[in-house]
Amino acid sequence: MTIAGCTSRNDDSGGGGGSTSGSDEPIRVAFVPKLQGIPYFEAMNSGGQQAADDLGIEWLYQGPTTADAAAQADIVRSFIQQDVDALIVAPNDPDSMAPLLQEAADKGIQVATSDTDAPDSVRQVFVNQASVQGIGEALTDSLMTAMGGSGKYAIVSCGETAANLNAWIDVQKEYTASEYPDAEIVDIVYAGEDQAAATSMATDLMNANPDLTGLVGECTSSAPGVAQAVKDAGKTGSVFTVGLGTPMSMAPYLEDGSSSASILWDVQNLGYLTAWAGLQLAEGNEFEATNDVSADLPAVEYDADTQVLLLGPPLEITKDNVAEFDY
Repeated sequence: MTIAGCTSRNDDSGGGGGSTSGSDEPIRVAFVPKLQGIPYFEAMNSGGQQAADDLGIEWLYQGPTTADAAAQADIVRSFIQQDVDALIVAPNDPDSMAPLLQEAADKGIQVATSDTDAPDSVRQVFVNQASVQGIGEALTDSLMTAMGGSGKYAIVSCGETAANLNAWIDVQKEYTASEYPDAEIVDIVYAGEDQAAATSMATDLMNANPDLTGLVGECTSSAPGVAQAVKDAGKTGSVFTVGLGTPMSMAPYLEDGSSSASILWDVQNLGYLTAWAGLQLAEGNEFEATNDVSADLPAVEYDADTQVLLLGPPLEITKDNVAEFDY
């Protein structure tokens, strides 16, 4: 568990930390990722720690060691018992997480989601990395550029119940059919958050579909996994891959051509925005239509109808710009 910062609840400095009660206890914002220890969520944690330092709050970070909904639920229950001020979750299973978010809210804890939503819950805001449409279209466009706009491809996703992954896949299906009529998605498989499983599944997909020319890794573990499968099979340049991989994990594959691009966003900024949003909820502040969060996040948009804070448009990471990132 990571702890940083120290703003007390009755600090009226404004902008950084305000009051939620008359006590001198620091505002505590807890974030529960899908999985602790992988580069993606560790980068989110780094951003959250930076926000804690800047804003003067206490940032608590703990997740399960496997992408397991039950293990994640145990950690959420622990934070509820600790009576944190704001509880933010990237749920492995949104439906099973919803009752726990209700339990937290009933106790007076401010609740939110980040990275992955639980739209049918009482969450007060979803800190969204990029729009569903934007990510789905960017993945498709990037792969189709590599494949020449036609051919068969398959998707290696991660958790079968992950709301964000499934929403992106729905866009990819529709967008491929409407914009790339000579392309076809032949299969969708689920590897959990397991890179080795993604490599194995991608290998099986290529063996089962000899005319396959594209693979999408739908999360940060399957993106390098599918690229590794292509590399192992000696099919670099004939089977093209794109995915949602963190820059350092994708760098070798982007450089050797086994991956054409990674579609992502600034993950550290997502962590920073998550911590900032937790502070706003704890202080009872309303989100503005456009929010000046930090020097790096001067105009974060908020949709009041959907209660979504949007980090920004997706980012295409290629061999030309991957060295600009350090996570």
